[in-house]
Amino acid sequence: MTAQLPDPRQPAPAQPALDLIPVLNLEEQEVDRQMRICNACRYCEGFCAVFPAMTRRLAFGKADIHYLANLCHNCGACLHACQYAQPHAFAVNVPQAMAKVRGQTYAEYAWPSPFGRLYRRNGVYVASALAVALSLFLLLALLVNGTLLPGRLAGNFYAVFPHNTLALMFGSVFAVAALALSVAVRRFWRSVSPANMQAQPAKGAVFEASHAALTLKYLDGGHGQGCNNADDRYTLWRRRFHHFTFYGFLLCFAATVVATGYHYLLGYPAPYPLLSAPVLLGTLGGVGLIVGPAGLLLLNLRRAPEQGDGAQRPMDRAFILLLLLVSATGLALLGLRDTAAMAILLAIHLGTVMALFITLPYGKFAHGLFRSAALFKFAIEKRRPNDLGLGGE
Repeated sequence: MTAQLPDPRQPAPAQPALDLIPVLNLEEQEVDRQMRICNACRYCEGFCAVFPAMTRRLAFGKADIHYLANLCHNCGACLHACQYAQPHAFAVNVPQAMAKVRGQTYAEYAWPSPFGRLYRRNGVYVASALAVALSLFLLLALLVNGTLLPGRLAGNFYAVFPHNTLALMFGSVFAVAALALSVAVRRFWRSVSPANMQAQPAKGAVFEASHAALTLKYLDGGHGQGCNNADDRYTLWRRRFHHFTFYGFLLCFAATVVATGYHYLLGYPAPYPLLSAPVLLGTLGGVGLIVGPAGLLLLNLRRAPEQGDGAQRPMDRAFILLLLLVSATGLALLGLRDTAAMAILLAIHLGTVMALFITLPYGKFAHGLFRSAALFKFAIEKRRPNDLGLGGE
């Protein structure tokens, strides 16, 4: 029987659109390889959210890998418990593999997209932003007052920089930073979440995800004793220092919001007494932003090289040091606001704050928002039948 050749006059039969399937890069392929090994072992299933999420999959596409990478808190517990870690031939190191992909996701989903390149040279970016912002405010102080030492101003910041000028500058930069972060997180969410998950979140998922994010639930190592940092010993200090940093930041933000309300709603401009709400909130927040970042920097310097992605440590340290500068200059300004040094301290403090605002969308700050989105997806996903046809948890 003679085989019938295809008619060249007819269109070729449709082929699977393989070019539409996202191709994994080397780092994503490594996560895929390790997740397949972990899915067969499952010894770490109770450690954190990554492993229950992993067990709902038999294969790992780009979206799955991006989701799991941001769900990982890099606590290191699974690495120190793994029987397949080096020197085993499988060389499993989930925290490190996840960290490398996680850094790529920040750049991939950044908005505007070309600005994603700033993640790769974040240390230089932060240093440049700080230098430019400091120069700007020192120059403005000279232009407004003719000198950086105008004498005692009784803590009146607006005698150095007009209120409307500060409100316009910082409001505009913060609004742009918030927009860039919002678009980036939305891009990430739409990429890793199916349409039905985006449209109908499961009941209780918001509360569960918020609780996990605000308490840093998955920095307890899965057993309540904490993370591994430099060796096999557990420590809760990484979780505690994160809490000091996060809630210190929130208290400082609350101080700004309250002071704004005093100014615009009550007609009560700064300076405020030491026992007023804005000053108390700002002082507590500043202390938190000294203790937290200082502790995180110490842990980062002592961290074992196999923990996380060494290439991202300049970004981590640049953000930590910038937070330390903001808090230290803010507390110094508060303590010396009635002295002749107030104007120069104010210019330095505002320069560090402006540098922080400029770098927020393209630095370490983004990890908290991406991770919160991943935790929200996990909270929704666990309430639904999984891809293997099994019931929810």
